[in-house]
Amino acid sequence: MPSYEPDFHLDGYEAVNDHIADQFWSHIGIEQDSMTVLSEHHSDDAAHSFYVMHNRAVTWGIPGEPQLVALHLKRDPVARTFQFDHAELPLPSMAQSWLIARGCPEEEILLPDGMGTAAADEATRVLEKRLRSDGDHFALLTSYTHDSDPVETTVMLRALDGKAALPFRVLFEEVDTTAWTHTLREGGFQTFEAATQWWEAHWNGDKPQLPSPSPATRTTAVPGLPARPAPPRGPIR
Repeated sequence: MPSYEPDFHLDGYEAVNDHIADQFWSHIGIEQDSMTVLSEHHSDDAAHSFYVMHNRAVTWGIPGEPQLVALHLKRDPVARTFQFDHAELPLPSMAQSWLIARGCPEEEILLPDGMGTAAADEATRVLEKRLRSDGDHFALLTSYTHDSDPVETTVMLRALDGKAALPFRVLFEEVDTTAWTHTLREGGFQTFEAATQWWEAHWNGDKPQLPSPSPATRTTAVPGLPARPAPPRGPIR
């Protein structure tokens, strides 16, 4: 079980250079006290650590920003130095996918029972597993996390394969705060405009159904490569 407070196991270590030290402080250290570890894994040789963390400080910033941090620490136990990579992502499965793509075993970075909400149904579990195991097919365009009732997260992705039949995808997670469960669904769109229309309609309160994606096309989370301006990020009432 992970501890709730992050322990980065950096006692006696220094950043490999001043730039890395500044970046680690700016992106991680300055808000470390506001982070909760959801899952973590450490390699047997102490050279790598992987974390999925929730950063509650985000709620005081720009509305809708991703609240999860995926962190990969890389240590040199001989030189006693470290480097790091990180990503701010909206869904646990996306953070896990990012870490798995960097060498973390999938089974070691799953959220323990009782940490966060549980998947409400098999469709959610299947989609989350696909998201975790497939980290290089789609780029993250935008997302919006609504963390007051109703608790919802919407994510827009774009296929890196220019020949994809449905190149734009929307993920929609909805949390049941009574049962402490969540559902995750995926929709596929042929054009950016169609995806944006769904996005705007959803945040205007119309709550349209997501069009079913092609079952043969995989959907994942990769740092973004937006081809054009991102859609509205949240409520536009």
